[in-house]
Amino acid sequence: MSNSMLYQGYAARIEFSSEDECFIGHIAGIKDVIGFHGETVSELKAAFEDAVTDYLETCRAVGKAPQKPYSGKLMLRMSPEIHAAVATAAELKGQSINQWASDALNREASL
Repeated sequence: MSNSMLYQGYAARIEFSSEDECFIGHIAGIKDVIGFHGETVSELKAAFEDAVTDYLETCRAVGKAPQKPYSGKLMLRMSPEIHAAVATAAELKGQSINQWASDALNREASL
């Protein structure tokens, strides 16, 4: 079961409000606060897509560059022992550390 949605590179965190009896979502990974809601999954999905589309259109209208959720660059800090193990694992697969780590993170994130 997932509590997130993706659309046009933007991700949303989804929760259920028993008080309001609806699903509530917020776009994740950007500083602008954008929320949406729906009583059904299909309503929630449509509201999320509309929220992203409206956000992008509003940014264009006011001449503001929309925030991108993630750049694709990730800095990691780890112990020298883990770094050595990762470098060895990557070399054994004939990959760079970036390729190996990207594959490993992709598997774990179930993309």
